[in-house]
Amino acid sequence: MQDNLGSISREAARILAEKKEREEMHRRSKAAVKDWPNTIMGQAQRKLKAKKLREEKEEEERKKVDLEEAQFQAAKRKEAIDQAKTYLYYQNERVKGLHSALLLTEVLKERDAQIEFKKFKPSVNKKKEEEAERERKEAILREQEKAHQRYMDRQAICRDQLEQIEEHKRQADLAKLEDKKEGEEIQRLSRLYELEMQKKMEKEHEEKLERQKLYHKHVADQKIIKAAEEQKEMEEDDRIRAHFKAKQRVATMMKEKEAEMRRLTKERQDKIVTQLAAQMSEVLKMEDDRIARDIAQKEAEEEKKNKEKEAKTKAAIESIAEHRATVVKMKLEKEIEEKAASVKERHELMEKNRIYLEGEKAKKQRQRDASMEVQKIQLQQMAEKQARKQQEKQADLDYDAQKQLIALCREREFQNYAKQVIESESKTTHNLYPLLKASRDITGLGCGPFSRGSKGINLSFQ
Repeated sequence: MQDNLGSISREAARILAEKKEREEMHRRSKAAVKDWPNTIMGQAQRKLKAKKLREEKEEEERKKVDLEEAQFQAAKRKEAIDQAKTYLYYQNERVKGLHSALLLTEVLKERDAQIEFKKFKPSVNKKKEEEAERERKEAILREQEKAHQRYMDRQAICRDQLEQIEEHKRQADLAKLEDKKEGEEIQRLSRLYELEMQKKMEKEHEEKLERQKLYHKHVADQKIIKAAEEQKEMEEDDRIRAHFKAKQRVATMMKEKEAEMRRLTKERQDKIVTQLAAQMSEVLKMEDDRIARDIAQKEAEEEKKNKEKEAKTKAAIESIAEHRATVVKMKLEKEIEEKAASVKERHELMEKNRIYLEGEKAKKQRQRDASMEVQKIQLQQMAEKQARKQQEKQADLDYDAQKQLIALCREREFQNYAKQVIESESKTTHNLYPLLKASRDITGLGCGPFSRGSKGINLSFQ
């Protein structure tokens, strides 16, 4: 029995152990096969690894080529920039003047060489000497013409600069006039705004007076209507009193008539009794009781009728009194309602007046705030304008200082270059005066707002 009961659990444990053992064998097999080179998976891994190495190598080669290309392009750009700087430097007027002086030095050197050659060979053809002298003179004349042309160009540029100065002054004067006109326009607009606000306040005051007149007129009309209603109520009260008096008179007349009827009836009865007393004394004696009963019955009926009439009269009087009390009550209620409505209307008018006064006060406050805001804006604009002018002035000063610094740097560079040229030429010739003059010429140094070179403004500084 125990074996039968535990067989199921033992079978499950055995199956689980076999499954784990198979998994462990499969894992060891995969680990062993993983590094085998002759399997499909190993070949695929080897190919992928080789492809990855090949791509990495190609990527390194591309990076190397790109770096070389970038260096080559940078070198080309640097060379182009150096050429451009050299070209721009050679386009400088002072450098051009130095080169002209160098050319003149070369010419003088050539002339000295010719003189020396003439000393050693006095038998040279005179015509050639004259031709050389003529060429020399023509070269000197050309140089003089060029110098004169440069002088004329400098004079023209000076005139242009003077015209520019005058134009700047004129523009400054126009700007001042424009600022003055703008200030006058702002003042005029402020005056117009104040006049407009004053007209608006006067118009609102007139509207307020008109509303007050309408309110007083409305109150007077209410008083007239109330007086007419009171008159009408008094007439209604008089009519009710007259009606009540008429009813009282009618009731009095009815009472008098009933008393007269009773008196006449009694007199007739007494007459009938007197007339029949003699004739029907016996019959009356027999019928005294019946007649007495009839008379008593008639008197009771008459009394009943009189009581009903008195009850009707009393009911009418009570109805009239009740109607009058109702009218008086309605009148009192109406007066109370009218008083309440008048009080409510007065409170509403007072509230409207208060709201209107508060609105006027707020409007005046807004106007004052708007005026203060306009003044603040004007002051801010003036301050901004002043600050802008100060900034522009400071910018001009900074620009002049920077320009002077650039000019000093260029002058130092030029002096170094001129020194190199002079030292190079001093080895072959002693005619260094043009080079020394060109190197000492401070024209174009840029010491002021208008830097002037051999032809006026130094273009390189611009």
